[in-house]
Amino acid sequence: MNQTPHPPARRPVSAAHAQARLLDAADELFYREGVRNVGIDSLVALAGVNKMSLYRQFESKDALLLAYLERQDQCFWDKFETSIAKHPDAPQLQLPQFFNDWAQRASAPDYRGCPFVNVAAEFADPEHPARRFVLGNKTRLLARITEIVTAIGVADPMTLAYGIALMIEGCYTASQTYGPGHPMLHAAADCVAGMIARASTPPPC
Repeated sequence: MNQTPHPPARRPVSAAHAQARLLDAADELFYREGVRNVGIDSLVALAGVNKMSLYRQFESKDALLLAYLERQDQCFWDKFETSIAKHPDAPQLQLPQFFNDWAQRASAPDYRGCPFVNVAAEFADPEHPARRFVLGNKTRLLARITEIVTAIGVADPMTLAYGIALMIEGCYTASQTYGPGHPMLHAAADCVAGMIARASTPPPC
């Protein structure tokens, strides 16, 4: 008598492994498709875990979203500071270097812009925890830019910092409007270098 073979039992997944799998799934799906477009079923299916695992690790989709943002924040700052560190003794070159490195990343076919901007656009309530997290990331970035341009020695570092921060946000938008690898994205570093040079030039006597 033939017996129908049973499917192999799914091996238990540790809490740490389940958490990592869910974060990996969030990294892919939230960034590619948007937070609101991604359901719990899609997340657990890609992660290869069940819903109970998700709620054990994160309590809710919003909790997973915040963990996703924390991971993206770490990734952003690692990349930012890696760019800055390429010119430790030349602060005038540090921010153009960041834009150069960013343009390379923005040339990838799957580049979807800034994950923080994307999340902020999905949540209208400025008091939503995700919106507050995004504001914290952008506030810290503005402070870091201000620190760098102050080290350059420009007369009005805050105005220059505002301008460069606006350039960053504009580049994120342009990358999605014009598409990955557009020449405009690669022009950003030269634009920022020009802004720094003009701000560093003393006024005529």
